[in-house]
Formats: sequence, structure tokens, C-alpha cells
Amino acid sequence: MFFERFYDTDLAQASYLIGCQKTGESLIIDPVRDVRIYLDRAAREGLRVTHVTETHIHADYLSGSRELATRTGAQLLLSGEGGADWTYGFAAQKLRHGDTFLVGHLRVEVRHTPGHTPESVSFLVTDPPRGDTPVMIFTGDFVFVGEIGRPDLLDEAAGGVDTRFAGARQLFASLRDQFLTLPDGVQVWPGHGAGSACGKALGAVPMTTVGYERALAWWAPYVAAGDEQGFTEYLLSGQPDAPLYYGRMKTQNRAGPALLGDVTPLAPLGAADLKAQLAAGTVLIDTRARTAHQADAVPGSVNIPDGNTFETWAGWLLRPEDAPYVLLARDAAHAETLRRRLWMVGLDQVTGFVTTTDGLDTAPARPFPVAELPQHAGALILDVRNHTEHRAGAIPGAQQLHAGRLAWQLDELPRDQEIVVHCQGGARSAAAASFLRARGFQVSELAGGYDAYTRARDARAV
Repeated sequence: MFFERFYDTDLAQASYLIGCQKTGESLIIDPVRDVRIYLDRAAREGLRVTHVTETHIHADYLSGSRELATRTGAQLLLSGEGGADWTYGFAAQKLRHGDTFLVGHLRVEVRHTPGHTPESVSFLVTDPPRGDTPVMIFTGDFVFVGEIGRPDLLDEAAGGVDTRFAGARQLFASLRDQFLTLPDGVQVWPGHGAGSACGKALGAVPMTTVGYERALAWWAPYVAAGDEQGFTEYLLSGQPDAPLYYGRMKTQNRAGPALLGDVTPLAPLGAADLKAQLAAGTVLIDTRARTAHQADAVPGSVNIPDGNTFETWAGWLLRPEDAPYVLLARDAAHAETLRRRLWMVGLDQVTGFVTTTDGLDTAPARPFPVAELPQHAGALILDVRNHTEHRAGAIPGAQQLHAGRLAWQLDELPRDQEIVVHCQGGARSAAAASFLRARGFQVSELAGGYDAYTRARDARAV
């Protein structure tokens, strides 16, 4: 058996390739839209992509299952569980609990494991040439390392009403009846790692085992004792804010993500071309470090620096309906890489790139130091951290609105009052402040964020 894990560190998302080297067949689980990584790896191993599947209708990224199956002619196998509201809207072979299928000599059993979402399934893999004991289970957003998937996302980001309670009960039953019935040695390969908003406190190591989770997971004593109420209360407490773009991802993934097909290289733009496009409504995504943007910002541009949070923040602050987009990037290769990362969150309408602000109108957008905060006494202090951070400590009078919700809740903010934006250390607030400026708000930014505020406060106390 051949096995490989692919990991996107930005969205903390894992996808998998398993293959039968004897027959050359392979299965991809939970692929992303830039399908080259799977095609290239399979080809290097002499494998054909013959099967494509996913564990559930994803909310945090746009799936590549349909793209990959179309490109390769592979069988597309998707969950048929969860009821009419959770049925995929495009052609695929439907999988039900207890179904099995073969990938060469490998046997894959489908287990319906609802709770995170109603249609969620897990894939239990056995390698019959080595024996009948299952080798590994791919759990998607059901069981993580040291954690389980949150059941409240449908309420938080997809328009559900109190679905979290039914989801928690389903998770409890799935753990009891599906997961804990497996042998201790079965490897558990989840859909996400530390940093994902799909759970509360995900572990950073890539995999675990059934036995390890049975012995050490927080939820195991509740399930062993049959304490569904205690399990539910603990599970639902302290969940972080869900970015509202998750609702869009869920809808697009259920209906069927648009196929990318053959993609032409991005066109370089000159200053005159970009000025004309900006005047017509194109949005410039400035991917430089925040200090460079703050010193030399193109009015109306949104600063989403290239780094480990590029996809996440793009999903938070940008929407397809605001397109088209142009990238400010280092060079053509850099722009192409970033364009493909935007595909992860369904932002496909990038029409070109520039490599400099030369010839463009610019203005500084520097944050002010915390010592000057009293000079902004009439401003709304906007805390764009998540609500758990805000509850742990906040600037007096600050209003909390997570950066991942700004684009959908602008009507909650005043247009006739200065807004002072801050986060914990200044990174998230820089992106959020640039977005709000681009939308016409009067925005200032607190340098160093809440960390700087607490240092100044504590120094005064001494």
C-alpha cells in the first residue's frame, strides 16, 4: 500500500492519497482545488487516480473532488447520508453506511459518523494481503488528534437554528457506536490539525490512534459513563467564532464548485491599466508585509500579506461578488502561487498582477502608538479578535467583531465616527483596517494591539 498526506498549513487542512501498487489504482480523500499535487505525486509512483471522495460537505475550503474526478475520469464517490438538505447537487456515486469499495486490493468501508455535519462519513481502510484487521481510518472533521469536530458550525455560519444540540448528540453516538468499536491500533488520520476553526483545541501532530484517543481524549470519560449531557455542555462551551465565509463554502461545495479546467497565466499590468481597472471596481490585493502597505498604501486596496494566513484572511475579508481582483506580488511566479491559494476559498476572479506601486496613487496608513489612544476618545474601539480572546481581557468599552465576520456585518459599524481597530498584536487588525478603509470607513489602527495596551496599562500600574 502506498500512502501520502498532503497538508495546507494555512487552513490546517489535510488530504490523502492511498494506492495499491500492484494494480496502480489510487484514491484521493478530501482533495483541494489545485489538483496538480495529486496528479504529480501519483504519476511519480506509477499510480492512476481512479477514485475520488470526501468525508463531508466542507465549510472551510472549496473542495477539489469534482475538479479532480473530471480531470482524471476517476469514480467520484460522495456521501448519500444526511437527508435531502445535505445531498450533493452534482453527479456522483452515493455512499451509504456499511458500503465497501475496492481500490486495487485495498478495501474501504464507509462509516456514517454524523455530528459535525449530518452527512459526514469516515473511511476505514483494510489491506487484505496483510490481514483482515483495519489499518487506518480517515475521519475528516469527526475525530481530530485530542479533539472532535464542532457541531455548531451550521448555526454559526450556515444559517442553522439550534442544530448544535442535535449535532452534539449525533457526535456522542458516533463516538460510542462507530469509533470506539474499532481496535486500539487503528491509525486515525483527521481532516485538520492545530489552527483549524473546525474544532476547539486540535493537536499539532498529524495522526493518532483509536487506543490513544480512548485513553486520553477529553470526551472519552463522558462516553464511557454514558454522560451525554456533560459531553454536550463541555463540547459547546468556548468554541471560537466561525468565519462567515464558511456559509458560502458550504453552499458552493454542496452545489458543486465551478470547474477550473485549463488555466491561462495571469497577465502583468502596467500602472495605467491598473488605474483604469480600479476605477471600474477592481480590488487590488496588496500581498506585501503590513509595514510596507502601511507606508505606501494604494487607496482602496486590501492588505492580505503573503504568509501562513493568506488563504484564511482572504476568506475572511474578500467575497466573489466584490471581484475582479488584481494581485500586488513580487513577480509572475509569486502571483501565480497566490492565485492558486485563493482558489482554496473560492476566489477565482483574479485577472492580473502588478509588482510595484510605482505610478500609482498612494498614501501612508500607519498605526498610532498606544500612548495616543486618549486622543481618540470619541472613536469606536473595534476589537477584531475572536470572542474568547475578548472575554479573556479587553480595552474598556471596546466592541468585539471578529475579523472573519466584518464583510457580512458592515451595517453594524458607524460611517460617521472614527473606528480604531485592534487585535492581539497588530497582524489581523492591519488586514481588517485596510478592508474597512477600502469600504469607505474612517479608520485608525492601534499599533501593537491589545498586547501593547496591556503593557502600557501594567507599566502605569507599577
